[in-house]
Amino acid sequence: MSNIVAVVGRPNVGKSTFFNRLIKRREAIVDAVSGVTRDRHYGKSDWNGKEFSLIDTGGYVVGSDDVFEAEIDKQVELAIEEADAIIFMVDVESGVTGMDEDVAKLLRRVDKPVFLVVNKVDNNKRAEDAVEFYSLGLGEYFTIASINGSGTGDLLDAVVKALPEKEEVEEDELPRFAVVGRPNAGKSSFINALIGEERYIVTDIAGTTRDSIDTKYNRFGFEFNLVDTAGIRRKSKVKEDLEFYSVMRSVRAIEHCDVCLVVLDATRGFDGQVQNIFWLAERNRKGIVILVNKWDLIEKDTKTAKAFEQHIRQEMAPFTDVPIVFISVLNKQRIFKAIETAVEVYQNRTKRIKTSVLNETLLPIIENQPPPAYKGKFVKIKYIMQLPTPQPQFAFFCNLPQYVKEPYKRFLENKLRDEFDFNGVPVSVYMRKK
Repeated sequence: MSNIVAVVGRPNVGKSTFFNRLIKRREAIVDAVSGVTRDRHYGKSDWNGKEFSLIDTGGYVVGSDDVFEAEIDKQVELAIEEADAIIFMVDVESGVTGMDEDVAKLLRRVDKPVFLVVNKVDNNKRAEDAVEFYSLGLGEYFTIASINGSGTGDLLDAVVKALPEKEEVEEDELPRFAVVGRPNAGKSSFINALIGEERYIVTDIAGTTRDSIDTKYNRFGFEFNLVDTAGIRRKSKVKEDLEFYSVMRSVRAIEHCDVCLVVLDATRGFDGQVQNIFWLAERNRKGIVILVNKWDLIEKDTKTAKAFEQHIRQEMAPFTDVPIVFISVLNKQRIFKAIETAVEVYQNRTKRIKTSVLNETLLPIIENQPPPAYKGKFVKIKYIMQLPTPQPQFAFFCNLPQYVKEPYKRFLENKLRDEFDFNGVPVSVYMRKK
Protein backbone atom coordinates (compact mmCIF):
# COMPACT_ATOMS: atom_id res chain seq x y z
CA MET A 1 0.00 0.00 0.00
CA SER A 2 1.65 3.24 -0.96
CA ASN A 3 2.25 6.18 1.34
CA ILE A 4 0.19 9.32 0.93
CA VAL A 5 1.86 12.72 0.72
CA ALA A 6 -0.46 15.74 0.93
CA VAL A 7 0.46 19.17 -0.42
CA VAL A 8 -1.19 21.93 1.63
CA GLY A 9 -1.07 25.71 1.57
CA ARG A 10 -3.16 28.74 0.73
CA PRO A 11 -4.29 29.33 -2.87
CA ASN A 12 -1.88 30.42 -5.53
CA VAL A 13 1.43 29.46 -4.01
CA GLY A 14 2.12 27.03 -6.87
CA LYS A 15 0.87 23.73 -5.46
CA SER A 16 -0.60 22.58 -8.77
CA THR A 17 2.53 23.36 -10.78
CA PHE A 18 4.58 21.39 -8.27
CA PHE A 19 2.07 18.53 -8.34
CA ASN A 20 2.06 18.39 -12.16
CA ARG A 21 5.83 18.28 -12.23
CA LEU A 22 5.88 15.35 -9.82
CA ILE A 23 3.31 13.27 -11.61
CA LYS A 24 4.68 14.39 -14.99
CA ARG A 25 1.27 15.27 -16.34
CA ARG A 26 -0.60 18.50 -16.78
CA GLU A 27 -3.52 17.37 -14.74
CA ALA A 28 -4.54 20.34 -12.67
CA ILE A 29 -5.50 23.48 -14.52
CA VAL A 30 -2.89 26.05 -13.68
CA ASP A 31 -3.83 29.67 -13.96
CA ALA A 32 -2.88 32.83 -12.15
CA VAL A 33 -6.36 33.37 -10.77
CA SER A 34 -6.57 32.53 -7.10
CA GLY A 35 -8.37 29.26 -6.43
CA VAL A 36 -8.60 27.91 -9.97
CA THR A 37 -7.76 24.30 -9.16
CA ARG A 38 -11.32 23.12 -9.47
CA ASP A 39 -10.75 19.50 -8.84
CA ARG A 40 -8.97 17.54 -6.24
CA HIS A 41 -5.91 15.94 -7.62
CA TYR A 42 -4.43 12.60 -7.07
CA GLY A 43 -1.46 11.06 -8.78
CA LYS A 44 1.27 8.52 -8.32
CA SER A 45 4.84 9.55 -8.16
CA ASP A 46 8.06 7.83 -7.34
CA TRP A 47 11.48 8.99 -6.37
CA ASN A 48 14.57 6.83 -5.95
CA GLY A 49 12.41 3.77 -6.45
CA LYS A 50 9.98 4.63 -3.66
CA GLU A 51 6.42 5.05 -4.83
CA PHE A 52 3.91 7.29 -3.11
CA SER A 53 0.51 8.80 -3.81
CA LEU A 54 0.38 12.55 -4.02
CA ILE A 55 -2.70 14.53 -3.13
CA ASP A 56 -2.86 18.15 -4.14
CA THR A 57 -5.24 19.81 -1.71
CA GLY A 58 -5.29 22.86 -3.94
CA GLY A 59 -8.08 25.34 -4.36
CA TYR A 60 -10.57 23.81 -2.01
CA VAL A 61 -12.64 26.84 -1.75
CA VAL A 62 -13.84 28.68 -4.73
CA GLY A 63 -14.52 32.25 -3.82
CA SER A 64 -13.13 34.84 -1.51
CA ASP A 65 -10.11 34.51 0.71
CA ASP A 66 -12.14 34.90 3.88
CA VAL A 67 -14.22 31.86 2.96
CA PHE A 68 -10.97 30.07 2.40
CA GLU A 69 -9.63 30.99 5.81
CA ALA A 70 -12.50 29.26 7.51
CA GLU A 71 -11.99 26.15 5.39
CA ILE A 72 -8.24 25.79 5.18
CA ASP A 73 -7.86 24.77 8.82
CA LYS A 74 -10.28 21.89 8.32
CA GLN A 75 -8.53 20.77 5.16
CA VAL A 76 -5.15 20.85 6.84
CA GLU A 77 -6.48 18.93 9.83
CA LEU A 78 -7.83 16.22 7.54
CA ALA A 79 -4.55 16.07 5.64
CA ILE A 80 -2.76 15.73 8.96
CA GLU A 81 -5.02 12.86 9.91
CA GLU A 82 -4.76 10.87 6.69
CA ALA A 83 -1.43 11.63 5.05
CA ASP A 84 1.91 10.04 5.94
CA ALA A 85 3.85 13.22 5.19
CA ILE A 86 2.84 16.82 4.54
CA ILE A 87 4.39 19.36 2.22
CA PHE A 88 3.41 22.86 3.33
CA MET A 89 3.98 25.27 0.48
CA VAL A 90 4.43 29.03 0.87
CA ASP A 91 5.37 31.70 -1.64
CA VAL A 92 8.44 33.94 -1.37
CA GLU A 93 6.78 36.67 -3.44
CA SER A 94 4.05 37.34 -0.90
CA GLY A 95 6.14 36.55 2.19
CA VAL A 96 4.58 35.25 5.39
CA THR A 97 0.83 35.87 5.43
CA GLY A 98 -1.68 35.48 8.25
CA MET A 99 -3.06 32.41 6.54
CA ASP A 100 0.39 30.81 6.43
CA GLU A 101 0.71 31.46 10.16
CA ASP A 102 -2.62 29.72 10.80
CA VAL A 103 -1.55 26.65 8.86
CA ALA A 104 1.86 26.61 10.58
CA LYS A 105 0.13 26.71 13.96
CA LEU A 106 -1.77 23.54 13.09
CA LEU A 107 1.30 21.84 11.65
CA ARG A 108 3.54 22.57 14.66
CA ARG A 109 1.43 20.16 16.72
CA VAL A 110 1.86 17.26 14.34
CA ASP A 111 4.07 14.25 14.92
CA LYS A 112 4.29 13.43 11.22
CA PRO A 113 7.01 14.65 8.88
CA VAL A 114 6.20 18.20 7.74
CA PHE A 115 8.25 19.87 5.00
CA LEU A 116 8.09 23.64 4.73
CA VAL A 117 8.67 24.51 1.09
CA VAL A 118 9.26 28.08 -0.08
CA ASN A 119 8.27 28.28 -3.73
CA LYS A 120 9.16 30.73 -6.54
CA VAL A 121 12.79 31.07 -5.36
CA ASP A 122 14.59 31.45 -8.68
CA ASN A 123 17.42 33.87 -7.85
CA ASN A 124 19.77 34.77 -4.99
CA LYS A 125 17.80 37.79 -3.88
CA ARG A 126 14.73 35.60 -3.38
CA ALA A 127 16.79 32.93 -1.58
CA GLU A 128 17.75 35.66 0.94
CA ASP A 129 14.12 36.75 1.27
CA ALA A 130 13.12 33.20 2.16
CA VAL A 131 14.82 33.52 5.55
CA GLU A 132 11.70 35.18 7.00
CA PHE A 133 9.88 31.82 6.86
CA TYR A 134 11.91 30.69 9.88
CA SER A 135 9.39 32.76 11.81
CA LEU A 136 6.76 30.06 11.14
CA GLY A 137 8.49 27.89 13.73
CA LEU A 138 8.73 24.81 11.50
CA GLY A 139 12.53 24.73 11.45
CA GLU A 140 14.52 24.23 8.25
CA TYR A 141 12.80 24.95 4.95
CA PHE A 142 13.41 23.91 1.33
CA THR A 143 13.53 26.50 -1.44
CA ILE A 144 12.24 25.45 -4.85
CA ALA A 145 10.98 26.93 -8.09
CA SER A 146 8.24 24.54 -9.13
CA ILE A 147 7.95 26.21 -12.51
CA ASN A 148 11.38 24.89 -13.60
CA GLY A 149 11.89 22.20 -10.98
CA SER A 150 14.97 23.62 -9.28
CA GLY A 151 15.33 22.39 -5.70
CA THR A 152 12.69 19.67 -6.00
CA GLY A 153 15.31 16.88 -5.96
CA ASP A 154 16.60 17.73 -2.49
CA LEU A 155 13.06 18.08 -1.20
CA LEU A 156 12.01 14.68 -2.59
CA ASP A 157 15.14 13.00 -1.19
CA ALA A 158 14.07 14.21 2.26
CA VAL A 159 10.42 13.30 1.77
CA VAL A 160 10.97 9.69 0.70
CA LYS A 161 13.54 9.22 3.46
CA ALA A 162 10.95 10.31 6.03
CA LEU A 163 8.10 8.14 4.71
CA PRO A 164 7.29 5.26 7.04
CA GLU A 165 8.04 1.79 5.70
CA LYS A 166 4.65 0.29 4.94
CA GLU A 167 4.50 -3.18 6.29
CA GLU A 168 2.64 -5.30 3.78
CA VAL A 169 -0.46 -6.19 5.70
CA GLU A 170 -1.64 -9.60 4.62
CA GLU A 171 -4.28 -10.29 7.24
CA ASP A 172 -5.98 -12.68 4.89
CA GLU A 173 -5.54 -13.73 1.32
CA LEU A 174 -9.16 -13.07 0.46
CA PRO A 175 -9.80 -11.01 -2.66
CA ARG A 176 -10.86 -7.44 -1.88
CA PHE A 177 -13.76 -5.89 -3.76
CA ALA A 178 -14.09 -2.12 -3.25
CA VAL A 179 -17.47 -0.50 -3.81
CA VAL A 180 -16.72 3.00 -5.12
CA GLY A 181 -18.62 5.86 -6.71
CA ARG A 182 -19.86 9.32 -5.96
CA PRO A 183 -22.02 9.90 -2.87
CA ASN A 184 -25.60 8.81 -3.07
CA ALA A 185 -25.18 6.38 -5.91
CA GLY A 186 -26.33 3.60 -3.58
CA LYS A 187 -23.05 2.02 -2.46
CA SER A 188 -24.02 1.36 1.15
CA SER A 189 -27.51 0.19 0.18
CA PHE A 190 -25.92 -2.22 -2.30
CA ILE A 191 -23.77 -3.70 0.45
CA ASN A 192 -26.73 -3.89 2.85
CA ALA A 193 -28.79 -5.67 0.23
CA LEU A 194 -26.01 -8.21 -0.24
CA ILE A 195 -25.33 -8.82 3.41
CA GLY A 196 -28.96 -8.63 4.35
CA GLU A 197 -28.39 -6.52 7.45
CA GLU A 198 -28.34 -2.79 8.04
CA ARG A 199 -24.63 -2.67 8.63
CA TYR A 200 -24.37 0.94 7.43
CA ILE A 201 -26.63 3.82 8.15
CA VAL A 202 -28.26 4.57 4.84
CA THR A 203 -29.94 7.92 4.41
CA ASP A 204 -30.33 9.97 1.32
CA ILE A 205 -28.06 12.74 2.55
CA ALA A 206 -24.92 12.70 0.46
CA GLY A 207 -21.90 11.58 2.37
CA THR A 208 -23.31 9.69 5.36
CA THR A 209 -20.65 7.00 4.92
CA ARG A 210 -17.61 8.60 6.44
CA ASP A 211 -15.16 5.79 6.14
CA SER A 212 -14.10 2.69 4.30
CA ILE A 213 -15.50 -0.34 6.10
CA ASP A 214 -14.57 -3.95 5.37
CA THR A 215 -17.06 -6.77 5.50
CA LYS A 216 -16.19 -10.41 5.04
CA TYR A 217 -18.72 -11.87 2.67
CA ASN A 218 -19.44 -15.51 2.08
CA ARG A 219 -22.39 -16.68 0.02
CA PHE A 220 -22.91 -19.08 -2.86
CA GLY A 221 -19.40 -20.35 -2.28
CA PHE A 222 -17.75 -16.97 -2.94
CA GLU A 223 -15.64 -15.61 -0.14
CA PHE A 224 -14.08 -12.16 -0.25
CA ASN A 225 -13.83 -8.83 1.56
CA LEU A 226 -16.23 -6.08 0.57
CA VAL A 227 -14.89 -2.60 1.10
CA ASP A 228 -17.38 0.25 1.23
CA THR A 229 -15.80 3.63 0.59
CA ALA A 230 -16.96 7.07 1.33
CA GLY A 231 -18.30 8.75 -1.76
CA ILE A 232 -15.91 10.61 -3.97
CA ARG A 233 -17.47 13.86 -5.04
CA ARG A 234 -16.56 16.71 -7.29
CA LYS A 235 -15.20 19.63 -5.37
CA SER A 236 -17.45 22.39 -6.61
CA LYS A 237 -20.28 20.55 -4.83
CA VAL A 238 -18.34 20.24 -1.63
CA LYS A 239 -19.64 22.23 1.24
CA GLU A 240 -18.41 19.99 3.99
CA ASP A 241 -15.00 19.40 5.37
CA LEU A 242 -15.16 15.61 5.44
CA GLU A 243 -14.93 15.49 1.70
CA PHE A 244 -11.18 15.52 1.41
CA TYR A 245 -11.04 12.75 3.96
CA SER A 246 -13.45 10.64 1.92
CA VAL A 247 -11.38 11.06 -1.20
CA MET A 248 -8.19 9.99 0.51
CA ARG A 249 -9.98 6.98 1.89
CA SER A 250 -11.34 6.04 -1.51
CA VAL A 251 -7.91 6.45 -3.05
CA ARG A 252 -6.54 4.02 -0.49
CA ALA A 253 -9.40 1.58 -1.01
CA ILE A 254 -8.89 1.60 -4.78
CA GLU A 255 -5.12 1.18 -4.47
CA HIS A 256 -5.56 -1.67 -2.05
CA CYS A 257 -8.26 -3.76 -3.71
CA ASP A 258 -8.40 -6.36 -6.48
CA VAL A 259 -11.68 -5.39 -8.11
CA CYS A 260 -13.52 -2.05 -8.08
CA LEU A 261 -17.28 -2.12 -8.31
CA VAL A 262 -18.00 1.35 -9.67
CA VAL A 263 -21.58 2.19 -8.71
CA LEU A 264 -23.23 4.94 -10.72
CA ASP A 265 -26.66 6.48 -10.48
CA ALA A 266 -28.58 5.82 -13.71
CA THR A 267 -30.41 9.13 -13.37
CA ARG A 268 -27.07 10.98 -13.49
CA GLY A 269 -25.25 8.78 -15.99
CA PHE A 270 -21.54 8.19 -16.47
CA ASP A 271 -20.59 11.76 -15.59
CA GLY A 272 -17.17 13.33 -15.16
CA GLN A 273 -16.87 12.37 -11.52
CA VAL A 274 -17.64 8.69 -12.16
CA GLN A 275 -15.18 8.77 -15.05
CA ASN A 276 -12.46 10.07 -12.71
CA ILE A 277 -13.08 7.14 -10.40
CA PHE A 278 -13.07 4.73 -13.34
CA TRP A 279 -9.71 6.06 -14.62
CA LEU A 280 -8.29 6.04 -11.12
CA ALA A 281 -9.06 2.32 -10.94
CA GLU A 282 -7.73 1.76 -14.46
CA ARG A 283 -4.50 3.65 -13.72
CA ASN A 284 -4.00 1.41 -10.72
CA ARG A 285 -4.56 -1.64 -13.00
CA LYS A 286 -7.51 -2.97 -10.98
CA GLY A 287 -10.32 -5.20 -12.14
CA ILE A 288 -13.42 -3.10 -12.86
CA VAL A 289 -17.15 -3.79 -12.96
CA ILE A 290 -19.60 -0.97 -13.67
CA LEU A 291 -22.90 -1.18 -11.82
CA VAL A 292 -25.68 1.07 -13.10
CA ASN A 293 -27.94 1.47 -10.07
CA LYS A 294 -31.47 2.95 -9.80
CA TRP A 295 -32.27 1.41 -13.18
CA ASP A 296 -35.86 1.10 -11.93
CA LEU A 297 -36.18 4.91 -12.10
CA ILE A 298 -35.42 5.14 -15.82
CA GLU A 299 -38.25 5.31 -18.36
CA LYS A 300 -37.50 2.42 -20.68
CA ASP A 301 -38.22 1.15 -24.13
CA THR A 302 -36.55 -1.93 -25.61
CA LYS A 303 -33.39 -0.08 -26.65
CA THR A 304 -32.70 1.91 -23.47
CA ALA A 305 -30.14 -0.36 -21.81
CA LYS A 306 -28.28 -0.87 -25.06
CA ALA A 307 -28.05 2.84 -25.78
CA PHE A 308 -27.01 3.60 -22.21
CA GLU A 309 -24.33 0.92 -22.35
CA GLN A 310 -23.03 2.18 -25.69
CA HIS A 311 -22.72 5.68 -24.32
CA ILE A 312 -20.68 4.42 -21.34
CA ARG A 313 -18.41 2.40 -23.61
CA GLN A 314 -17.75 5.44 -25.79
CA GLU A 315 -16.69 7.40 -22.71
CA MET A 316 -14.42 4.57 -21.52
CA ALA A 317 -12.54 4.17 -24.80
CA PRO A 318 -10.03 2.74 -25.49
CA PHE A 319 -10.54 0.44 -22.46
CA THR A 320 -14.01 -0.80 -23.34
CA ASP A 321 -13.75 -4.47 -22.38
CA VAL A 322 -15.51 -3.91 -19.05
CA PRO A 323 -18.68 -5.63 -17.81
CA ILE A 324 -21.66 -3.32 -17.21
CA VAL A 325 -24.46 -4.65 -15.00
CA PHE A 326 -27.80 -2.85 -14.62
CA ILE A 327 -29.06 -3.21 -11.06
CA SER A 328 -31.70 -1.86 -8.73
CA VAL A 329 -30.61 -2.10 -5.14
CA LEU A 330 -34.04 -1.01 -3.97
CA ASN A 331 -35.77 -3.90 -5.75
CA LYS A 332 -32.78 -6.22 -5.17
CA GLN A 333 -32.55 -6.73 -8.94
CA ARG A 334 -29.40 -8.39 -10.27
CA ILE A 335 -27.32 -7.58 -7.20
CA PHE A 336 -26.02 -11.15 -7.02
CA LYS A 337 -25.29 -11.02 -10.72
CA ALA A 338 -23.09 -8.02 -9.86
CA ILE A 339 -21.08 -10.08 -7.37
CA GLU A 340 -20.83 -13.05 -9.73
CA THR A 341 -19.45 -10.70 -12.38
CA ALA A 342 -16.92 -9.27 -9.90
CA VAL A 343 -15.73 -12.79 -9.09
CA GLU A 344 -15.28 -13.53 -12.82
CA VAL A 345 -13.27 -10.31 -13.22
CA TYR A 346 -11.12 -11.28 -10.23
CA GLN A 347 -10.45 -14.67 -11.84
CA ASN A 348 -9.53 -12.93 -15.12
CA ARG A 349 -7.14 -10.65 -13.27
CA THR A 350 -5.33 -13.53 -11.58
CA LYS A 351 -5.31 -15.73 -14.68
CA ARG A 352 -1.97 -17.30 -15.66
CA ILE A 353 -1.46 -18.44 -19.23
CA LYS A 354 1.16 -21.04 -20.04
CA THR A 355 4.00 -19.75 -22.18
CA SER A 356 3.56 -22.60 -24.66
CA VAL A 357 -0.15 -21.81 -25.09
CA LEU A 358 0.57 -18.10 -25.54
CA ASN A 359 3.12 -18.75 -28.26
CA GLU A 360 1.05 -21.40 -30.07
CA THR A 361 -1.97 -19.11 -30.09
CA LEU A 362 -0.49 -15.70 -30.82
CA LEU A 363 2.59 -16.28 -32.99
CA PRO A 364 0.53 -17.47 -36.03
CA ILE A 365 -1.74 -14.39 -35.63
CA ILE A 366 1.34 -12.12 -35.48
CA GLU A 367 2.83 -13.84 -38.53
CA ASN A 368 -0.34 -13.06 -40.47
CA GLN A 369 -0.39 -9.46 -39.27
CA PRO A 370 3.15 -8.44 -38.36
CA PRO A 371 3.99 -4.98 -37.01
CA PRO A 372 4.28 -2.44 -39.84
CA ALA A 373 7.85 -1.89 -41.06
CA TYR A 374 9.45 1.28 -39.75
CA LYS A 375 12.19 3.15 -41.67
CA GLY A 376 12.53 0.09 -43.89
CA LYS A 377 13.19 -2.19 -40.90
CA PHE A 378 11.05 -5.25 -40.16
CA VAL A 379 10.11 -6.15 -36.62
CA LYS A 380 10.12 -9.87 -35.86
CA ILE A 381 8.35 -11.03 -32.70
CA LYS A 382 9.93 -14.33 -31.63
CA TYR A 383 8.56 -15.21 -28.25
CA ILE A 384 5.85 -14.22 -25.72
CA MET A 385 5.53 -14.73 -22.00
CA GLN A 386 3.30 -13.54 -19.18
CA LEU A 387 5.14 -11.64 -16.45
CA PRO A 388 4.79 -12.78 -12.81
CA THR A 389 2.77 -9.73 -11.68
CA PRO A 390 -0.51 -9.48 -9.74
CA GLN A 391 -2.31 -8.31 -12.90
CA PRO A 392 -1.96 -9.46 -16.53
CA GLN A 393 1.22 -8.13 -18.15
CA PHE A 394 2.82 -9.67 -21.21
CA ALA A 395 6.29 -9.34 -22.67
CA PHE A 396 6.73 -9.74 -26.43
CA PHE A 397 10.37 -10.38 -27.32
CA CYS A 398 11.49 -9.02 -30.67
CA ASN A 399 14.51 -7.68 -32.55
CA LEU A 400 13.50 -3.97 -32.63
CA PRO A 401 11.17 -3.20 -29.71
CA GLN A 402 11.55 0.57 -30.18
CA TYR A 403 9.81 0.37 -33.58
CA VAL A 404 6.56 -1.14 -32.28
CA LYS A 405 4.07 1.72 -31.92
CA GLU A 406 0.96 2.11 -29.77
CA PRO A 407 -1.63 1.02 -32.38
CA TYR A 408 0.11 -2.33 -32.81
CA LYS A 409 0.39 -2.81 -29.04
CA ARG A 410 -3.35 -2.21 -28.88
CA PHE A 411 -3.84 -4.80 -31.62
CA LEU A 412 -1.86 -7.29 -29.51
CA GLU A 413 -3.85 -6.42 -26.41
CA ASN A 414 -7.11 -6.98 -28.32
CA LYS A 415 -5.89 -10.36 -29.58
CA LEU A 416 -5.01 -11.37 -26.00
CA ARG A 417 -8.53 -10.33 -24.97
CA ASP A 418 -10.15 -12.23 -27.85
CA GLU A 419 -8.26 -15.43 -27.14
CA PHE A 420 -8.08 -15.51 -23.35
CA ASP A 421 -10.93 -13.40 -21.89
CA PHE A 422 -9.59 -10.55 -19.80
CA ASN A 423 -12.98 -8.90 -19.48
CA GLY A 424 -12.88 -6.12 -16.86
CA VAL A 425 -9.10 -6.13 -16.47
CA PRO A 426 -6.49 -3.68 -17.77
CA VAL A 427 -3.84 -5.61 -19.72
CA SER A 428 -0.27 -4.30 -20.20
CA VAL A 429 1.80 -5.16 -23.24
CA TYR A 430 5.59 -4.63 -23.20
CA MET A 431 8.07 -4.98 -26.02
CA ARG A 432 11.42 -6.42 -25.00
CA LYS A 433 14.68 -6.93 -26.81
CA LYS A 434 15.16 -10.61 -27.63
